[in-house]
Amino acid sequence: MVFGWGKKKIEEPPKENSRQKEIQLFEIPKITQNLLDLRHNQTLSEIKIIRNQISPLIKELASIAHNLEKDNLNVDDIDKHIRIIVVRGKKQVIDIIKKESSDLPEASSFDDVLEMSNILNQKLKKIGDVLGRQTRVIHIFAKKYAEELKEILADMNSFNGDIQNLIENFQSTQSTFKEIDDLLNDLKKLKDDSLEKNHRISELKKDLLFSQAKTKELENAIEKIKSSALYIKFLETKKKLSSFEDTKHQIKDEIEVHFTKISRPLSRYEYASSLDKEQKFLLFDLINEPFKVLIPSNKDSIIVILENVRKGISSGSISVKDVDKAMSHITEVEEILDTLIERIHEFLEKKKKIQDEIKSFDNSELYSLENQLERVSEQKNDIEAKISMFSNDISENSKNLPTKSSRIEKLLKKFSNTEYIITKASEN
Repeated sequence: MVFGWGKKKIEEPPKENSRQKEIQLFEIPKITQNLLDLRHNQTLSEIKIIRNQISPLIKELASIAHNLEKDNLNVDDIDKHIRIIVVRGKKQVIDIIKKESSDLPEASSFDDVLEMSNILNQKLKKIGDVLGRQTRVIHIFAKKYAEELKEILADMNSFNGDIQNLIENFQSTQSTFKEIDDLLNDLKKLKDDSLEKNHRISELKKDLLFSQAKTKELENAIEKIKSSALYIKFLETKKKLSSFEDTKHQIKDEIEVHFTKISRPLSRYEYASSLDKEQKFLLFDLINEPFKVLIPSNKDSIIVILENVRKGISSGSISVKDVDKAMSHITEVEEILDTLIERIHEFLEKKKKIQDEIKSFDNSELYSLENQLERVSEQKNDIEAKISMFSNDISENSKNLPTKSSRIEKLLKKFSNTEYIITKASEN
């Protein structure tokens, strides 16, 4: 047999028919705060009433414990071993009830209510636990007390259930209040964000107009310079310099035709002779890039190298397939060496003259204008990107506003018994 008590059924108050009312956002905090305060006061008032109903029950428990303590339960007539169990069980029940028979604290605030609820739960648990452990002792040997305890504890448990429901309802109200408050803050942030970004867009559009005007101004200034006779002459001179590259390739090809014929004996000479550092460099370029070293200052050194190669072929220290042909090619190079050097010299002189002409043109203003145009174009692109980004953010904010407003309306309906409709005017 288990010691227990029943729980009274809580009857929910009938729901009133909801009413509709238009409201603006700025009115909501006051309404929700008033409702929260009202629910707070109602909750405290109802719990105080319940607390005052529980207090006499606690006194009754103390009275029962007092009476039970004086009652020997006629244990003298029962078996000694059972008597010990009954006496010990009786003492445990009396001790716990006495310990938990202090009155509940007053509930002046919701925090007090939570503390009082916790104390009441502990009282019921401890008394319930001891009665559960000693259920046979109480129901068999103290039956008249068992019925009284059961009835009192059932009432206390029912009242405790009422308190828990009131606490849960108010905490739910607090949670709804906070969610509405958070949503209102979110709406304010969204609107403030859109307002700020609209302001930034207005400023950026002014900057964009300035950048567009500056771009046009710079483009006109650049076009004016590029259409001038001086700049056209500059372009023609640059074109002339570019054409010199074709001439250079022609000369290089002609030189390579001649030096390719003696590249084998020149290469053998490189490995078969002891040359100083300058001669090694000169010989290397004669083999790989003769155009580079065919200048008047190198003429004598080149002839010395060619003659040494000729001697090497004659003596056999430089081996070739056809001695006569190799000698003939060396002679051929020696005979046209002056002509090749002269052609390269004339080419370089003409090229330098044209390069000097190009340097004489002062394009600093043009370069400055082009640099300014590049910077202004970058600024313009940056401004356009920011305008686009801010516009997208504003659009996204606009999409979120109705969703959050709708959620507030649903919460307000849950929070109160009025169906509030947030007017569009409040969203401007």
